[in-house]
Amino acid sequence: MASKKPTLEDWRGLYKAAEEFKEIESWDWMLDSDLFGVQNPENGEVGYCCILGAWGEMFALAVYLGEEGLRGYLKIQSQEVPMDTLDAIHIQKCLMASFEDRRYLTKADLEVIKRLGLKFRGHNSWPLFRNYSPGYYPWYLTREEVRYLTLALEQAKDVCLRFLDNEDLLTPPKGNQLLVRVPVKDASGLSWKDEWMELKPIEEKEVVLPPIDEVRLKRIEKVAPHQPMTWEVDFSYSPEPVRDKRGERPFYPYLSIWIDQDSRFILDVFLLKGSELPSQFAEECIKLLERAKSLPTEIQVEKEMVFHLLKPIASGLGIKLQLVKKLTAMEETRESLKELFPRFDS
Repeated sequence: MASKKPTLEDWRGLYKAAEEFKEIESWDWMLDSDLFGVQNPENGEVGYCCILGAWGEMFALAVYLGEEGLRGYLKIQSQEVPMDTLDAIHIQKCLMASFEDRRYLTKADLEVIKRLGLKFRGHNSWPLFRNYSPGYYPWYLTREEVRYLTLALEQAKDVCLRFLDNEDLLTPPKGNQLLVRVPVKDASGLSWKDEWMELKPIEEKEVVLPPIDEVRLKRIEKVAPHQPMTWEVDFSYSPEPVRDKRGERPFYPYLSIWIDQDSRFILDVFLLKGSELPSQFAEECIKLLERAKSLPTEIQVEKEMVFHLLKPIASGLGIKLQLVKKLTAMEETRESLKELFPRFDS
């Protein structure tokens, strides 16, 4: 683990690049839709860069990592996932260099700044570096991430200054292309060149459904008759993160909620780890149904993912599964359950 920690010289290079990037104030002429890429010389992955700050709310360089990062960026840009929602945090896979007020920095951040002998004053003046990964709390950078973000800041400065002089810089010559800064290694060291790369269509990852135990479903049907009830089922990231061990990166578990629509009675609430979501969700569903004295005639969901995971179970038990725009009882239940999650203190 020690090898993954940035050295003081790694941090020095990153803070220098961040200060130089901030000095040009590229958010005065760049929008978050002005996308370009910087290829990582270590692994060949493209980071998709955008400048935040045109609206005066946040000043930053965001580097969306690879295909998954680009997918999240495009969902936010298209308003499929609005930026001001909690879901926007959980679809982002990116490294971010932002400029904040001092109160947003942690002891670890301030310790690095002190060791480097740096001083910052004023509003939006303090550099803050974080890794954003779906399902995880924003976290400190590894050594490899520090080195790559340093290069990304340097190349972003180059692109932004050239864009100031030439507004057509990021306009592709043809088709669905993106300007990418590509590293060139030779005997003299590392240099960079522009290259137009084609953006391939982004496809959603297919969720592999776990096998369903048909014998268990048959047993449930024998002891639990159908009643004229409608259940609402949903899962979403919990409002607050948790962690397994002290010092480890906190994560946001999925919170799965089952409600009787008419009575508003909470049938069950359970936590799911994102990496184990399909199998764990299916298993908890079947356990709940095994405990139930009767089965609903209908289950309503509002997410396609929930519908996808529940479909084989509902079909096997003869329960109508319906995808709706809004779950009427779910919102008030979510609000009341927030009290179960104490605020996380980093």
